[in-house]
Amino acid sequence: MRKRRVVLFFRKLRSTGNFSIEISFERMAKSFPRESKFELDSFVSSYLSNGLLARLRGVIEARRFRGDINHVTGDVHYLVLGLPGKNTLLTIHDCGFMGHPNPLARRVLKWFWLDLPVRHCRYVTAVSEATKRDIVRYTGCSPDKVVVVPTVISDGFYRSKKEFNVECPRILHIGLAHNKNFARHVEAIAGIKCHFHVVGKLEASHVELLEKYNICYTSEYNISQADMQRAYAESDILLFASTLEGFGMPVLEAQSVGRPVVTSNVSSMPEVAGSGACLVNPRDVRSIRAGVLKVIGDPGYRDALVEKGFENIRRFSADAVAKQYEALYAAMVEMNDVS
Repeated sequence: MRKRRVVLFFRKLRSTGNFSIEISFERMAKSFPRESKFELDSFVSSYLSNGLLARLRGVIEARRFRGDINHVTGDVHYLVLGLPGKNTLLTIHDCGFMGHPNPLARRVLKWFWLDLPVRHCRYVTAVSEATKRDIVRYTGCSPDKVVVVPTVISDGFYRSKKEFNVECPRILHIGLAHNKNFARHVEAIAGIKCHFHVVGKLEASHVELLEKYNICYTSEYNISQADMQRAYAESDILLFASTLEGFGMPVLEAQSVGRPVVTSNVSSMPEVAGSGACLVNPRDVRSIRAGVLKVIGDPGYRDALVEKGFENIRRFSADAVAKQYEALYAAMVEMNDVS
């Protein structure tokens, strides 16, 4: 019997872009059951998500490459508008764009990235319960239409032993977008003898803040996955008290390497971290500071976080995610056959 063709639609990458969506789905595809009645194919849009004309061209282009099942993997949600809705699945990673400061831009984003695409698709997958709640809240769609399927951890992150440096721990901070909470992190560790390793391109305002609080730091940006593994391996703590995350992959990457994590008690972070992280209030500097000091000062607690982190990452294996997507594709085929 002929296998049904599933086309995974990807965005066109920017030169300075993030590759997490592509890496996650590449791992999922490699773990897809060989005996499945589906075969996976992929298509990368020829058009950057810039301006109305390029996006409309992307929608038109997507029509020409549709398969039996179409899966838009994220970021370019509007591509679903060029695909037959009953055969189309959309993955939404977060709704952070709804925090845009311009009300008119926010309205356009909601319409073109959420309302129309969600209404058009047969199913939507969200990478966390937090993202699912946002989708339902913003669009008013039925919760049954949104299925939570987590992101796959990259296989480039592996356990690396390191003796914890109690005297001067190396604290890793990732990202400089507003939600990454850089300023509060810096203020929280002020006066703690430590080395602050920032992954992200520092601007003058960031450097000024670091110097204001006399923080010893290093920074790097646009680094490879191998370099990111090294950054985790050299660190003693991941400080990731973000104010908003659709998923929060750095939490799992740090757990995979075997590093204690201090992260937020809001958004998707508690769900993703499980019991393998110290949860803090990301908007309270004192809470962040207390979490960091607890990890530094309590070796038993610290070791327990690491062990629980290793247990937690099993939930996000490529095999488990691949089986969830296979089941969704099968459900779509069955619904179409019935109708």
